[in-house]
Amino acid sequence: MQRYFIDQPFEGNNEVRLDGDIFHHISRVMRMKINDEFYIVFSDEKAGIAKIVDISNEEIIASIVKWEDTNKELPVKVAIVSGLPKGDKLELIIQKGTELGAYQFVPFIADRSIVKWDSKKEKKKVERWQKIALEAAEQAHRQHMPKVYAPCPFKHLLDISQSFDHKLVAFEESAKLGETSNFVKAINNFNHGDSVLIVFGPEGGLSIEEVQQMEESGFQICGLGPRILRTETAPLYALSAISYQLELMR
Repeated sequence: MQRYFIDQPFEGNNEVRLDGDIFHHISRVMRMKINDEFYIVFSDEKAGIAKIVDISNEEIIASIVKWEDTNKELPVKVAIVSGLPKGDKLELIIQKGTELGAYQFVPFIADRSIVKWDSKKEKKKVERWQKIALEAAEQAHRQHMPKVYAPCPFKHLLDISQSFDHKLVAFEESAKLGETSNFVKAINNFNHGDSVLIVFGPEGGLSIEEVQQMEESGFQICGLGPRILRTETAPLYALSAISYQLELMR
């Protein structure tokens, strides 16, 4: 069954009016009729099944017939912070990371980022990333649609990190030296509802200076096993490990 996120909170009225892109997709693409049903997710993450009661030339009126009673979200709110990679690698991270439960995505301009960020194309690029997150959230039946931010400078990353309960940085040099326990220890210290920020480097990895500054800002350095993972693989590994430990093992 199709799922739609709408940009408004639930206000106590079971009747919902839909127009714009959602109206077009329901009526023109899916060709739904009166009495057809679909999932709807409000901005406050309340979700349920809606049934179409009326269709006009400009809007659809639907009524909530059943609320979802199963939580689909990770127990912790994970922000994936990626050193800006080249090509479409960030799109892959956003798509698959959304499927795996990431709460938000924060790209940053790292010392070793190969891509030169064009601020003139920022709005269009971020809109595309957000659309990828939206479609992945719909596919995965999420109740939260992850926010994707525009790439920020490294210093700004240090500033925003102060508001998180847990701050980790995946550093390949730690993996090379055989460090294997910090990530597990960190996960075991997560509590329900905690906010977690995890930093991953671009293709060339993080610089020593970046890692030192993060460590001084309270980040915990950790390896992700004995193998060196690509920049687009490491965030997915981390999300999978968190899901396994906090969802499947509890």
